[in-house]
Amino acid sequence: MSYDLIIKNGKTITGQPIEIAINAGEIVKVADEINEKGEELIELNGDAYVSAGWIDDHVHCFEKMTLYYDFPDEIGVKKGVTTVIDAGTTGAENIHEFYDLVKKAKTNVYALVNISKWGIVEQDELADLSKVKEELVHKALTEMPDFVVGFKARMSKTVIGDNGIRPLEMAKKIQKANNGLPLMIHIGSAPPKLDEILAHMSKGDILTHCFNGKPNGILNQATSQIKDFAWAAYDKGIVFDIGHGTDSFNFEVAETALKEGMKATSISTDIYIRNREKGPVHDLATTMEKLRVVGYDWPEIIEKVTSVPAGNFHFETKGHLKEGYDADITIFTIETGQKTLTDSNGFKREATELIKPVKTIIGGTVYDN
Repeated sequence: MSYDLIIKNGKTITGQPIEIAINAGEIVKVADEINEKGEELIELNGDAYVSAGWIDDHVHCFEKMTLYYDFPDEIGVKKGVTTVIDAGTTGAENIHEFYDLVKKAKTNVYALVNISKWGIVEQDELADLSKVKEELVHKALTEMPDFVVGFKARMSKTVIGDNGIRPLEMAKKIQKANNGLPLMIHIGSAPPKLDEILAHMSKGDILTHCFNGKPNGILNQATSQIKDFAWAAYDKGIVFDIGHGTDSFNFEVAETALKEGMKATSISTDIYIRNREKGPVHDLATTMEKLRVVGYDWPEIIEKVTSVPAGNFHFETKGHLKEGYDADITIFTIETGQKTLTDSNGFKREATELIKPVKTIIGGTVYDN
């Protein structure tokens, strides 16, 4: 039998040999060794790792915005990332335009619809609750079920004005009315207080910016311990997502959490053009390196950008190297080197293991990095 593409002589992140055959954009065979022929062949040299395509579940890539924007392929395929989820840049009034635009991208693009109808046009999109239109959100979901995979609400002081916890209550009502699709909540400075936010969240809801260094974060800065209510939320099954961003990842918080036994559920960037070009984010690989210096091991880091986000957002054919799954694959190396990593608060750590994507395969099409 002949295949469209065969990847030879790869290895998984745990060091197991792996070869993969692809036909019509789908993985059709996974084995230690494949001896059949392929129209196209990627012959690796034994140093390269092969994983399911990396998923970044918190990005901002609607290029027509002015506050937070980027271009899908600049943060996706060019960076080893096969799938991105735009986290609420657009609302129900402009998400159709976004959808039309991203059809041209090589990267798989999905979106969380902001509960505020124009998304993040201004920093305080939830200060005026008349912008929250449940029927418009439902219409967007109905018209674009293959694109809209959940909802986003930003619950921090600069966003909500004087509305307290009310926007989150509205978000939960919208979620309940729309088949319980995933809800991502951004956290930052109070009000509202983090304990109140977490009390309104349910198992499977995504708390993004989980390791921010703000007083309203999960770390009690007086005792240098994780707050009890944060542990209660974590144990309840709330998804703790990195969402690095310009202002939302702190090494000490991540290290303290790990020391206590708390690990981020998923790893994402909150990337947009300014923190990509000027830092501290740069790309998903750099964020992965930061979790490595915190103390995570590479196999769990890879899980947190593949199978875990795929499960959280109900992608039934992504996140695994299995027959019948989409041929979305990241080929990468891990090299010994030296690199200074900077968190959102200017604190630095030295990385000695550098992860570098070398080929990104999306729907069976190969792109070099």
